[in-house]
Amino acid sequence: MSSTIVDSDILIDAGRQISEAVEYLRFREAISTLAISAVTQMEMIIGCRNKREYADLEKFLLRFRILPVTSDISDSTVTLLSKYNLSHGLLIADALIAATAITYSEPLATKNQRDFRFIDGLDLLPYPN
Repeated sequence: MSSTIVDSDILIDAGRQISEAVEYLRFREAISTLAISAVTQMEMIIGCRNKREYADLEKFLLRFRILPVTSDISDSTVTLLSKYNLSHGLLIADALIAATAITYSEPLATKNQRDFRFIDGLDLLPYPN
């Protein structure tokens, strides 16, 4: 089964029980394995305000396959930043997430389409469906 790499913006909304995000994850999970970049995991950890939120996050993230940052992803990130930072304002975290999707040849689901739509070779999923 293929994977869907999910960006932190959708995870945050799902954690807040926003129905659009919750339903989107259910739909994607029915047809693929849910995955996140280790960078997304880091972003989510940083967003926790206390130990209870962190414990809830750990439980929530059990639904996802965590994709580590490999040397290939690092190399691809540098290439993406070289190509798109000045022209499109691509940021490090977004470049790492995009490079993860490209390296694994898996689609990326994100609400922030404008942050990624210019990246060649990235399979960007529509959100919501």
